[in-house]
Amino acid sequence: MSTGTPPLTNPPKPQTRALNCPQCGAAIVLRSLGHAETVVCSSCHSILDAKDPNLQVLQKFQVATSEVPPLIPLGTRGKLRGTDYEVIGFQRRSIKVEGVRYDWHEYVLFNPYKGTRYLTEYCGHWNDITVCKELPSVGFAQATYLGETYKHFQTADANTNYVLGEFPWQVRVDEHATATDYVSPPRMLSSEKTANEVTWSLGEYTYGTDIWKAFQLPGTPPEPVGVYENQPSPVSDNVKGIWAAFLGFAFLLLIAMAAFDLTSSKGTVFDHSYVFQSGEPKGEASFVTDIFDLAGRTANVEITTSANVDNAWIYLNYALINQDTGQAWDFGREVSYYYGRDSDGSWSEGSQKDSVIVPSVPAGHYYLRIEPEGDSKHPPIGYSVEVKRGVPVFGFFGIAFLALLIPAIVITWRYISFERARWSESDHPPVKIGNSED
Repeated sequence: MSTGTPPLTNPPKPQTRALNCPQCGAAIVLRSLGHAETVVCSSCHSILDAKDPNLQVLQKFQVATSEVPPLIPLGTRGKLRGTDYEVIGFQRRSIKVEGVRYDWHEYVLFNPYKGTRYLTEYCGHWNDITVCKELPSVGFAQATYLGETYKHFQTADANTNYVLGEFPWQVRVDEHATATDYVSPPRMLSSEKTANEVTWSLGEYTYGTDIWKAFQLPGTPPEPVGVYENQPSPVSDNVKGIWAAFLGFAFLLLIAMAAFDLTSSKGTVFDHSYVFQSGEPKGEASFVTDIFDLAGRTANVEITTSANVDNAWIYLNYALINQDTGQAWDFGREVSYYYGRDSDGSWSEGSQKDSVIVPSVPAGHYYLRIEPEGDSKHPPIGYSVEVKRGVPVFGFFGIAFLALLIPAIVITWRYISFERARWSESDHPPVKIGNSED
């Protein structure tokens, strides 16, 4: 993109000047007056010298039948960053990458007090562009401007295919320039090099809805397609910060787990062994244990059943009963253990131990009612019942850990996917395809 002449110290108020094309006689309106270098006749497509009183014809070009009008018509006025601008020029440009042509549109905006700025649009992606006030510092695959570092994205030969309106430089159709883009989303630093000069510009990604609002355009802007080179990521780009926060919260969670474990009583309040005679009729094996105390504040109770089952099972109907209030907690537990060998080798399933947590049990005097069941053909089964008070349960901490970990993973995955889509269109794609040698 070429630059215009700098704005005057005391510029005139906005005004237009009507002229006629020397080629076809059609009316031509100059909106930027002394700022225009060239103006294009929309009737015969002649590029005219706006500085020449006779509007000398500099070039005449053919327009393809498929050419579409600008999304923002010439003469449209809008407000960008608090300043009123008028659209005075439009051009369609293109590059070719691996034989594929990519077109984008550029709009020239003018304010007599602020000078010229630009809007570019590619597949629904917009950039608000100004000319750099000083030269950037260029290094290996990066450039620095106003203290910010930009990564090299792409270098390509840009061609001007179509022009309309007026321009503050000597525009030509089929004019070529070497365009180089450096990105630091949402900003983009670009240079255009011709045989005569190098021009630097700074662009900032702008959403189409903001453009439509600024220029009060009818309808809705075109939907963006794909990921543009300086498009901001929809998720946080501070992935390191997210993981630092995760590690901080995880550390606090670990401290809370340790504190909870240290303050838990974890005391055994009952432990006794029994033998189940499997031949006893159902119901007659039911019994109650001795009374045991659950002291302190309301806390959980863990009942652990250990049984010497050997290719067998035992089922126990439990009831934890408060002797003082009669409140009961009923539950059933099975202990089973089987093993053997088949064509795939040794196998086993089950366990000889089972534990269950009864939450929020108030202090008081308790006993267990136990009713065991088992295979009537199996020999007697020995089992023991152990009751512990205030056992630390870390399941909540596990859920909290996952609640912290999963969002960090999802955000990181979305960020990486977005960046891979961005850089896959650059000169530095994440994965080089087709580089293998036979």
